[in-house]
Amino acid sequence: MNLKDLHYIRRSDRRVIWFLLVIFVIVSAVLWFFHDKGPMVSTTSAGDSATMSRRGGGYYPNGYPKSGGNRYYAVPGRAESRFPFDPNTADSTELLELGLAPWQVRSIYRYRAKGGVFRRREDFGRVYGLTQKQYRELAPYVRIGADYQPYDYASNGAPYPTTHRQAMDSAAARHYPTKLRQGEHIELNDADTTQLMKVPGIGRYYAKEIAFRRKYLGGFYSAEQLLEIADFPKKTLSYFEVNPAEVHRLNVNKLSLNELKKHPYLNYYQAKDIVDYRRLYGPIHNIEELKLMKDFTNADFERLKHYIEY
Repeated sequence: MNLKDLHYIRRSDRRVIWFLLVIFVIVSAVLWFFHDKGPMVSTTSAGDSATMSRRGGGYYPNGYPKSGGNRYYAVPGRAESRFPFDPNTADSTELLELGLAPWQVRSIYRYRAKGGVFRRREDFGRVYGLTQKQYRELAPYVRIGADYQPYDYASNGAPYPTTHRQAMDSAAARHYPTKLRQGEHIELNDADTTQLMKVPGIGRYYAKEIAFRRKYLGGFYSAEQLLEIADFPKKTLSYFEVNPAEVHRLNVNKLSLNELKKHPYLNYYQAKDIVDYRRLYGPIHNIEELKLMKDFTNADFERLKHYIEY
């Protein structure tokens, strides 16, 4: 079709053709412009500049990806400084200038908000997320203010008062009780947690577990029962002596179903067997009658005979 042929086309049709040609030219120009003039990102860090161009959906130094296909984004660099600081008082600006990450700064702030205090340089090394490299670089600049250092009563050469020294000895005895020697014993059913902690191998956790289980059971008839506590140290059993008379017993003819099932050595079905037996056959007179009940084993009888009465 020649241009002169347009004279033989109706005016309305010619307008449509010219309109479409204009649209085509505009769209082609826009596509050419954005394809040839792709977005460029330039960043300058420490006096060096690197041009980053977008290719294949990512930004790469000098326009080409490194081996492995990793993509790199231009991130503004942050200059690090080194200067003396007190981790108890340093603000976020100072901590960031030292090279700590924002989330590490937040950890320090949360620790201080909860009453935490850095009393020694080594305490700063326990900041959550702090790496060994960061600690090695920052440790020489840590300065703990006098207000946060431990108070030394005798720093002026004055001795501690007798009452103060006695109080300190008493507190130390409570927290670090003197351990029993080989051949010494304590009564398992009478000892409190402080006495229990005198046994070599028994700390605060096991002392509390023993006291809790003793109350729950109604007393111990044998030190071997302590092995029912998870990971209990067997070597400690030789330090205990047990008086079975201290055991609190259950009257199986009087207690209700709910009262019976509370004992650690009785489950719901066993307690129900006892109650049903009483209802059908009358009072229980000896442990042999329990052997007629389907939910009891020989091991159950051996444990229960120390805790029941008729």
